[in-house]
Amino acid sequence: MPSTSDLAQVRHANATGGTPVVFIHDPWLLPSSWKRWADVFGEAGFVPILPAWPAGEAAGHFADLIGGLEHKPAVVGHGAGGLLTQIIAGRGLACAAVAISPSPSPAVLPPPMTRVNGTTPLTYELFRHFLANAVGEEEARRLHTAYVVPAPGAPPLPASTTDLRPWDECDATAKDRGPLLIVSGELDRIVPWAAAHASYQRQARNEQHLTEIIELPGRSHSLTVDHGWREVCGTALTFIQRFVEP
Repeated sequence: MPSTSDLAQVRHANATGGTPVVFIHDPWLLPSSWKRWADVFGEAGFVPILPAWPAGEAAGHFADLIGGLEHKPAVVGHGAGGLLTQIIAGRGLACAAVAISPSPSPAVLPPPMTRVNGTTPLTYELFRHFLANAVGEEEARRLHTAYVVPAPGAPPLPASTTDLRPWDECDATAKDRGPLLIVSGELDRIVPWAAAHASYQRQARNEQHLTEIIELPGRSHSLTVDHGWREVCGTALTFIQRFVEP
């Protein structure tokens, strides 16, 4: 069930009458990792919603939250949130969707797939190597302090997308899926181009709606929060504005 804070955001979105944009973060990042994005989308006339990651099954949780909205939202997700974005879009719950460095499902997982062990806490060393490998040391430490879920309450890193269920509900060919953009970072060690492109190829089978992919040069998995976040945010916003009025 959505939290009190999440439900308050839904009520606010319904009261404004504007088009909501739901931002889904990776489970080991804080919802505040989207705060700057929310400001940009808000200035563009959209109503941002930054829900927290649930303790239980994720897809149903976010579907329930979206079900409380009076207007179909755009959905933007990163990492595991990017996979959830595709699942939600496949259920016909998004008017447009942007999946940034989306975790791959077993249906598209290219071997060998670089991943972090699911029982390993996201220490600074792991964060630096796997996520913040395209930024300087000082920035990497600042990002880890600001956005990573602090121990001991942090959930483990997803060992693979089998941590999310149910896979068979990621319906790439759904007639009401809506337009979808997949964003990949050139230097991403968590979701390399091969994985992102495999997701794109699966989604591109949809004959009803546009599917696009873009690779951003010199960017790693921290692309939504590091110094280049505005480029990624602008890419997502521009795509959504092609199809959705605020």
